[in-house]
Amino acid sequence: MDNSAQQLAKLLENSRANEAIAQKLFEIETEILACNSSNELLQQLLNAIKNKFSLTNIALLLIEPTPINHLIKASVQSNWHQQHCYSVKADELSTCHPKGKPLLSNQLTQLNNIIPEHLLDNAQSIALIPLTMEGKLFASLLLTDANKQRFHDNLGTFHLEQLAVKTSLCLANVLIREQLEYMANYDRLTGVANRRLMEVSIQEELNRQKRYNTPFALLFIDCNKFKQINDTYGHDCGDQVLTYVATQIQTLIRDNDKCFRYAGDEFVVTLSGQNYQQALQVAKRLTEYFQQHPMPYNNTALPVTISCGAAASDGKKTMAELLKQADEQLYLHKKVPQT
Repeated sequence: MDNSAQQLAKLLENSRANEAIAQKLFEIETEILACNSSNELLQQLLNAIKNKFSLTNIALLLIEPTPINHLIKASVQSNWHQQHCYSVKADELSTCHPKGKPLLSNQLTQLNNIIPEHLLDNAQSIALIPLTMEGKLFASLLLTDANKQRFHDNLGTFHLEQLAVKTSLCLANVLIREQLEYMANYDRLTGVANRRLMEVSIQEELNRQKRYNTPFALLFIDCNKFKQINDTYGHDCGDQVLTYVATQIQTLIRDNDKCFRYAGDEFVVTLSGQNYQQALQVAKRLTEYFQQHPMPYNNTALPVTISCGAAASDGKKTMAELLKQADEQLYLHKKVPQT
């Protein structure tokens, strides 16, 4: 075969390879466009890339802090996210993408201080694909392969750059939707669900009780002397108190119970599957906890206590009636001298 025929054969081979890659990227893009959350998108994306391109491993390296910080919080991580999402230092990851381009290398020792060591197990070459949001680097997709020639610095990065752009755009769109949903359903100060989501949740519990005859109770909670705290220490301190109360309540209740910010310094806790006596026990446990654990504030301990009122559904009361009963019980509780 003469030289011109060899060149033509090489061009055809490259063309077929590029067409195959483009087809796989199109399939991946189609799959992730159907995702409704950033969690779902990331899992679908990483699994699809790993399987379609037969990679040894794949992971997401997230700069801290990141716009998708909720993905790496232990409270919301699935086992999958714990195995595939990792925090890295911004300055270290930025050195891998000085011009915003993917990094391809089969000299892995240079990355030992940047990439978690275990992610390079069985890897002979790697590709780091930068992901950006509003023009800023916030993460890299890490692809690894057991073949030392799979990724190297002389390999073109056009298709990887396409993948980076499409992934960044899809993720940005999903995050905007999530942020709008979050603002509609969650209290931005304390991080707990708001009154709107509370009404949906309580109605679901009442419907479940009617259908399956399961117990359901709730607590109405407020912070004692909250106005006095605001007047004495200022509104910034008051905000910290609300956040402290919300955070502690969430750690003290069961996973299937929920805490909501009702209004001002008032919170509602739904107790799925619990009766009135059990609700009173939860209320007692919560009030005792705050009595025994003042809030750390400016190198001191600021007393922060709560009052609780309980109510249990009998299958006939409406949501408004149930909340009113718990609120009345709360004020009866406030009239009892606190020791």
